[in-house]
Amino acid sequence: MTSFNKGIVYASFGSFWWGVLGVLYFKFISYVNPLEVVSHRVLWTVISLLFTIVISGRFYLVLNTFKYKKKVLLLILSGLLIFINWSVWIYAISINKLVEASFGYYIFPILSVFFGSIFLKENLNFKKKISIFLIFISIIYMMFFLDNVPWIGLIVALSFSGYAVLRKIISVETDVGLFVESVFLIPIIIFIFYSLNISNEIIFSFSNIDLSLILIMAGPMTVIPLFLFVKGSELSTLGAASMIFFIAPTGQFLLGLFLYDEPFLINKLIGFVLIWIAVLIYLRDLYEKN
Repeated sequence: MTSFNKGIVYASFGSFWWGVLGVLYFKFISYVNPLEVVSHRVLWTVISLLFTIVISGRFYLVLNTFKYKKKVLLLILSGLLIFINWSVWIYAISINKLVEASFGYYIFPILSVFFGSIFLKENLNFKKKISIFLIFISIIYMMFFLDNVPWIGLIVALSFSGYAVLRKIISVETDVGLFVESVFLIPIIIFIFYSLNISNEIIFSFSNIDLSLILIMAGPMTVIPLFLFVKGSELSTLGAASMIFFIAPTGQFLLGLFLYDEPFLINKLIGFVLIWIAVLIYLRDLYEKN
């Protein structure tokens, strides 16, 4: 198997993990307070990444990052954005809004291109402009014709798009950046754990080992698909991996619609059709570049 084909397999499995295995895992623990779940996700992500970075002899990259004040400040900001993204997505699962969350992940790559043109002065060709235009039409349509503004999808998309642009500016290795970001979130999750504990709402306990071990898995459930997708991007191409990424929101959408029986009315369908057309145009543009 060629390196390119191996990359496709890695990226595909990483995207499948995000869109299917990750959903099934977080849905299984959706009865736990979303703030506790996201706190465990941060904590065990830090521990998992610390282990892999130290074992691979790359901790010096973490130390080097702290030499640059601008990088550190941007990583604090990107950390807050990923915390918002994770929190809203986990909340969406807990209230059966997975389809709406998938809307956010469908449009985030195209919004990232739009933000890249604004903040990084990246050029937009005709196909990208059409994709961006259709995304905005879809958002405006949903805001006017749905009973409720799809704020979950919008926050998911905007937080992850902003995160992607910041990480492009920072230019730090994916796992190292995520580790540093997550370390800066530790004070927030300590406050969350403390608040849940004094109100007797915390679930994690050494008296309930089975559930506690399941919550600990939130770290590997974040790190493993990230590793697979990044490795896939390196072995194939970023464009190919970007196309494969859409497996993730598609998996979320199908699970929400068919496994969890979430409502999907005609007005939402029209909005999604516009999004899917935008995604197809975007994918066509990526394909032509590869």
